[in-house]
Amino acid sequence: MKRFWTNVAVDADASINLDGRPVRTPGRALLALPTPALAAAIADEWRAVGDTIDPRAMPLTGLANAAIDRVAPDPQAFAAGLAAYAESDLLYYRAESPAELVAREEAAWDPLLAWARERYDIHFETVSGVMHQPQPAATIARLAEAVASRPPFVLVALQPVVTITGTLVGALALAEKAIDADTLWSAAIVDEVWQAELWGEDPEAANARAARRRDFDSAVRFLGLVD
Repeated sequence: MKRFWTNVAVDADASINLDGRPVRTPGRALLALPTPALAAAIADEWRAVGDTIDPRAMPLTGLANAAIDRVAPDPQAFAAGLAAYAESDLLYYRAESPAELVAREEAAWDPLLAWARERYDIHFETVSGVMHQPQPAATIARLAEAVASRPPFVLVALQPVVTITGTLVGALALAEKAIDADTLWSAAIVDEVWQAELWGEDPEAANARAARRRDFDSAVRFLGLVD
């Protein structure tokens, strides 16, 4: 779609308008944002559009559209899908060897599990290897409650954080400001970095990781603007 507007503005209700016309989501709902900061950032995305709209260059708008069209109609169902990651969190599954990799995982992952134990009064079962390790029912239930308590605009940002990093616990720590984005990212790629150091960096893998980092950063920024 070609650019058809000149001016972008934020209305009093934190919705976006183009030349005085309200912007709507793909589902035809009003693109109204929960905070002035998010509205301003999304307005900047629309101002930055060149001759044609490229959705890939408008990640905040895409997340807002999803929050309104996909999450808000049934936030509990969306939260339940996200909470399912508590069953197989990255942090539970540890390398069996070598000792240096085991130590790196412990250094990056144990503090996150320790935070969650104290924050939610829960217990985790960690395991060496990749065979599925069931977690205590109380742990799953408590983490599900923690996810379900979030509003749609937070849930929609948490989803890419969880799916990209592989850790729901880490995403909740990020949302509660118990960890910063760079530390979480480093924790998520411990094994990848190890493999790159051992065998050399594969350009294709590096490009894929960079693309994931861009999506991760967009979700983190969205989360910060919602808070």
